[in-house]
Amino acid sequence: QVQLVESGGGLVQAGDSLRLSCAASGRTFSSYAMGWFSQSPGKDREFVAAINYRGDSTDYADSVKGRFTISRDNAKNTVYLQMNSLKPEDPAVYYCAASTRFLSAVVRAQVYNYWGQGTQVTVSS
Repeated sequence: QVQLVESGGGLVQAGDSLRLSCAASGRTFSSYAMGWFSQSPGKDREFVAAINYRGDSTDYADSVKGRFTISRDNAKNTVYLQMNSLKPEDPAVYYCAASTRFLSAVVRAQVYNYWGQGTQVTVSS
């Protein structure tokens, strides 16, 4: 079992930065991949970023490449999403997810078997 708790969401202005955190507990954190997904009202959950179990391999959605950075601190059981140059189209609920079935950074939401409760990101123009 893995429990995930996100934090760091909030209201920012376009162009600002925000860092989301996701604290994990339960299974050994360094033994599974992590990802971030976003969901806007009326839309499906979308892939944002993923990181492998060691933190040395990442993958990003095209829409966030160059602006967002995913990282993890296995000593602190935490994964981060640094969000820079936020745009009006970025607002959504952001979820962190754990895939205990994979060690590599994976894009497909279906392979993630644990999810956090989500944290809201709002961007004002």
